[in-house]
This record gives sequence, C-alpha cells and structure tokens, in this order.
Amino acid sequence: MSVNQLNAISPIDGRYRNKTEALGAYYSEEALIKYRVLVEIEYFIALCEIPLPQLADFDNSKFSDLQKIYTDFSSEDATAIKEIEKTTNHDVKAVEYFIKEKFDALGLEKYKEFIHFGLTSQDINNTAIPLSIKEAMNDVYVPLYFEVFKKLQELAAEWAGIPMLARTHGQPASPTRLGKEIDVFVERLKEQFNLLNDIPSAAKFGGATGNYNAHKVAYPDTDWKSFGKSFVQEKLGLHHSFPTTQIEHYDHMAALFDCLKRINTIYIDLNRDIWTYISMDYFKQKIKKGEVGSSAMPHKVNPIDFENSEGNLGIANAIFEHLSAKLPVSRLQRDLTDSTVLRNVGVPFAHTQVALQSTLKGLNKLVLNADKFEQDLEDNWAVVAEAIQTILRREGYPNPYEALKGLTRTNEKITQKSIADFIDTLEVSDGIKGELKQITPANYTGV
Repeated sequence: MSVNQLNAISPIDGRYRNKTEALGAYYSEEALIKYRVLVEIEYFIALCEIPLPQLADFDNSKFSDLQKIYTDFSSEDATAIKEIEKTTNHDVKAVEYFIKEKFDALGLEKYKEFIHFGLTSQDINNTAIPLSIKEAMNDVYVPLYFEVFKKLQELAAEWAGIPMLARTHGQPASPTRLGKEIDVFVERLKEQFNLLNDIPSAAKFGGATGNYNAHKVAYPDTDWKSFGKSFVQEKLGLHHSFPTTQIEHYDHMAALFDCLKRINTIYIDLNRDIWTYISMDYFKQKIKKGEVGSSAMPHKVNPIDFENSEGNLGIANAIFEHLSAKLPVSRLQRDLTDSTVLRNVGVPFAHTQVALQSTLKGLNKLVLNADKFEQDLEDNWAVVAEAIQTILRREGYPNPYEALKGLTRTNEKITQKSIADFIDTLEVSDGIKGELKQITPANYTGV
C-alpha cells in the first residue's frame, strides 16, 4: 500500500502534510542520508586539502564533481543507498559504499579508501543531524516564528489604546490596556529567542571513542584535533565538541530543545488567553463562507485555531522534553538509544510548525468587540477603589484602605454614582474630590 495523506499513521505525514512538507528536506530519511553524503564528501575534500600524502596528487578541480554528489542528490540516490543497506545492515556503511561507486564512475577509484577514513558512523551522524537541525531552524522555523512575532507586534500597536478590565484570579482587577497585554507576549518571546540564538549547534568528530585513534596511528605527525575543529567549525559551520566519547554529548542540543519548549509554552499561554477573551466576547472571529463551527449548532464559531495550536504544542513539548532528558545520557562510551530517539527529531518541529500556523491563522481572524470592552469597564467601577485609596494615602487620610474596603466588599453593585457619593463623604478638599472623580475604569490604566 502506498502511503498518502489518508492512510499515513502519523497526522504529521497525513492530515498535516501540507503544513509540514517543508521539513521533509531536513528531517526525512532521505534528508538524513543526503546530509550524511554531504559530510562524507566534505570530509574527503578536507583530507585532500591537508593534504595527506596519498591524496597529494588529487586533482582539486574534481572537488566540484564530488560536491555534485550531494548537491544533485535525488530520491533515486536515496533509494540506491537503502538497497545497499539491505546487504550491509548498516546505514552509514551503505552511504560509504554508495560514494565509492560514485568515485568509480568518476575514475577516482585510486582514492576511494579515503572515504570515511578513520571515522566511526557517529562522526557522520553527529555532524549530519546537527547540521540538518541548524538549517531547518534557519530556513523554516525562524521565518515562521517571526511571522507570528510580527503579527503580535502589529496587534500590540493597533490595540495600544484599548482600555480593558484586567482579571487576576479570574476576578475584576485594576484595568490595563489590550495592546500592553499582547506586548507582554512579544517581550517574552523576544527574550527566549535571544537565548535560543546563544545556543551552539554542536557536533562530535573524533573517531571511534573520540580520540582520533585511527587517524593518529596512521598519520602521527598530523594535528588531528586541530583538523577536526577546523573541519566542523569552518567547513560545516558547527561548534566542535571536544573531548567526547564515541558520540556527541548532546548538552547543547538538549538546551535547544528546552528553549524551544519554553517558547512553545509561551504560545500555549497566549492561545489560552486569546481563547478566554473570545469566550468573554472580547473578540469575534471572521466568518468564512461555507465553514461550520458545529455539526449540531449552526450559530457557533469556535476558536479551533487556538485549540489546535495548544494541542500540537503540547505534543511537541512532550517530545522535546524526552529528547532533552534522554539524549545527554549514554552508557559508558556509547549505546544506541540516542540513535533510536533522534529518528524522531523532526516530529516536535513538525507539531510546532502546525501549531504556529494555527496561532497565526487564529490571530488573523480576530475582530475586536469594542462595545464589550467598554461594557465590562462600566460594569466594574469597584476597580477604581485602588486608585482612590492610594491618593488618600498620599494625602495622609486615616485608614483609606479600610474605608474603601467597607464600600466595595459587599454584594451591592458599585456604580459611578455610588463612587461619587462616597467621595463626597470624604473629609478632603474639593480639589482632591475633583481629582478623585476624574478617575474612571477606562482611564485608570497605568503607564
């Protein structure tokens, strides 16, 4: 049975395929194979540039032909490598044999034993996977992050002057402004993104146990540590972890996943707040012709975009959390558990991708219900009590908090008139009374 969107087991490759397709170039099996080929080819070129004695006569003009092996890499090439793997039962060895066949075709068979020279498979995996994550972050995640971020900035500016009743513990509280509340999320996201930028994309490169044993025994006079650092950092653009065991220690990758999880948590918080504002009728949602909100209730326009985002972010965070907890732990110099879980590294990115698209879609559907904002403020004159008692404190009035507590902590509705009548009973100057009467729920919004 051929896999399609209707019979795929995971919604990432099924229902959400059109939303996550761009990630296939970085996290699919074919993509992983391509990145492995890239590392193997660039490593061979780096050996030629030392040069090792046996590679001193290599024609450097052939480098471009070698690089075409990965720049022109096709699905047919990936299939050919998987066919080789059926025999080798080893994925990285299959890549090596594939490249050797390419060397034969280019008339370079004399040099092919320097493909994968002195390496273990983890030198390839622990450079290929961090490279794919780094490029997926830059090419796919970051642009979408900024698309949502800029939308929030626009809404914060657009709604900067909208007074809004705040709710702490779900109860009416000192008024705020809608734009400021959106700006809280803008600032939180910005801070975490800055931290994200500081996390290195780290890679391991150093042979079977990280010590360049095979390299050193073959060419003892070459500075292999310096070579490895130069190759990883200058050729691949990654941070070279050293010393290591057979595998990358994954501490930096864990930090990346933890930071992405924190960013996702901020989005969850945003989704829930917007969902709540919709339920409070602060926002209406744009209606698209032909859509229905409920199979039974035709009046409904449900906040499904924010719910979809929240659900996908929860799944993404669960996997990010497992990856960041599991990957830095490996028995002695290496076990295979990291390889097993890294097969799923694209899954939390895909769920995050779906989530951010849903949040953005939901934000673009919001319609401000200004009347509801105004009505809620008018219905909650009790919130100016804080302002009144604070000014009375300033004036040295005796027990101002208790005086306002007596007025407001009742089951009687507090109105503009009851507040004004209370102010008239205060033993303060007419000027202070006038100042107090200027305060309304709509203008008591702080800085």
